[in-house]
Parts: sequence; C-alpha cells; structure tokens
Amino acid sequence: MKVLFVCSGNSKNFDVVPFIKEQGESLKRQGIHVDYYPIIGKGYIGYLKGGLNLRRYLKRNRYDLIHAHFTLSGCAAIIGAGKIPVVLSLMGSDAYGEYVGVNKVQLKSRFSTLLTWFVQPFVKAIISKSQNIEKYVYLKRKSYIIPNGINKEKFKPSTENAFVKKEKKQVLFLGSKTNIRKNYPLAHAAIMRLGMPDVELINPFPVAHDEIPTYLNSVDVLVVPSLMEGSPNVIKEAMACNCPIVSTDMGDVRWVFGETKGCYLASFEPANFAEKISLALKFSKEVRRPNGSERIKELGLDSETIATRISEIYKIVLS
Repeated sequence: MKVLFVCSGNSKNFDVVPFIKEQGESLKRQGIHVDYYPIIGKGYIGYLKGGLNLRRYLKRNRYDLIHAHFTLSGCAAIIGAGKIPVVLSLMGSDAYGEYVGVNKVQLKSRFSTLLTWFVQPFVKAIISKSQNIEKYVYLKRKSYIIPNGINKEKFKPSTENAFVKKEKKQVLFLGSKTNIRKNYPLAHAAIMRLGMPDVELINPFPVAHDEIPTYLNSVDVLVVPSLMEGSPNVIKEAMACNCPIVSTDMGDVRWVFGETKGCYLASFEPANFAEKISLALKFSKEVRRPNGSERIKELGLDSETIATRISEIYKIVLS
C-alpha cells in the first residue's frame, strides 16, 4: 500500500511537523509505504496552488491513498487527488476555530470551521483526535476518533536522559509565549502568585523534538495552560515520561489523565492554577514521579497501536 501524507510545509523549524512525521514513520514500520508532500504557501490561495501542484505531482507518481492532515491540506488533497481516495485528519483549530480567550473564538477563524463542514462529503474517512473535535463531523458514518500516538522508545522514564541536578525547582512551559491559545500569561501569573523564589518557570522554545524527552525527565512539573487543544501531544509525552503535570481541563486531557496521581486539572484562574502547581511540586518532592506511562499503555496510546488502527481505516477505505 502506497500512502501520500499531505500536510503543511510552512514551519520554520521542521520540514514536516514532528507528530505527523512520527505517525508516518510508525505506519512505515507496519509495512506501509509512506511519502510526504508538504505544501509550501500560506492562506487559502497558497493551499489552492498547492492542490494544483499536487495534481501535477500525482500524474508522475502513483499512490493508493492520500492522508491529509488539517482541513486546508484536505482541501488541497481533494483538488489534486483525482480518483485517489482521501482520508482527512482533523487536528483541532481547523475544526473548532482559533481560541483567543476563555470560551472566545476568533471570528475570522470560523471560516475554517465552515471549510471543515464543506470538505466532508469529498473525503472517504475523517479521523478526529478527540471527542471535542469530532463534534464538528456531521457525516458520522465516516468518523473515527484516534489520538496521535507516542513513540514509547523515545518518550519513556529515564534518569540517564535528564539534565544535571538543578539549583531551583523547574516548571516547564513548552509552547510559544506569543501563541495566544497556548496561554503563557496564565502559567506566568500562577508562578508569580506562588511567590516561591526556589521555583522558576522555564520556556525553551523553540526546542528540537528529540530534546523534549530530556526536559520531561528533568523538570519537576510540566504546565499546559492552553485555552483549547484537541488531544495535546505534550500531555501524552509527559505522561509517558512519568512527569508531573498541571493542565487546564480542555481537549481530551481529563480522559488521558484518568486517576493518575501527580497529574492535576486546573481552572483558568491563576489562584487555582497556582494551587495545582503547588500540589504537583509537593508530589514531585515526596513521591518524585507519577505512573503516567502505565496509563498511556492502558489507553493504547503508543504509536504502534495507533498505527494499526489507522491502517485498518486505510483498508476499509480501499475496500
């Protein structure tokens, strides 16, 4: 089976976004031939041109199936695919819009939501990363909920894959400070409210994906204060490394956490978020590490299990 991944190629840091690349590589380990087609060009015009370029590419290269990631890539894939079936993965903001505040969505991003509704009749299957994304899929007969998987060889508990002893307790924020949806101000306000001089908030952004396990195995707590996510990969990666976590209750975080001790849900209020950071720091000091890796195993969120589920969808589509 030959599959072409169609996705954005506009990142300054990666040719293909790491979690998409990881999914493709896990499918390769299942015996599926996967190539990548990153679309260069932003906005609706950029993806329209990308679709036309894809059409020319597919005249010279044969594939059994196209797997597009994000709605705009799905539109480009539909334009270029011809008779080749298209599977679309909805990732988050392409379905629910761009959050700019608590329960506040940027008006112009609603066009992406409309586009997500528009493309559904033209694809053969739709993969949503979580239930809050799947709500925007009205063609339920095509719908599957499959989160991204975690590479358990890369993301795992390790004392060797960690930094040297730190002078201060470290709280890690891995997102971009300038990305409104990642909500850095909440993390900063919570740390300021704690008023603990031996605690520092660190933000090594941008950071190479291969370095993330080292951070997760080194810091005392990971914070994820996002306004909204679908199925945040960093939550699963941190759990796989047995890292204590404080996160807002969004996306599928509550489901992923389950009853895992050392992982805390917080509100969007700085006082509550600070309280949960304090609990996580106490847990980190007294117990050291949660048992999140067992929860990841229990949920079947390793990349190999997820690859098997996706390959079954491919077989259904091609049959």
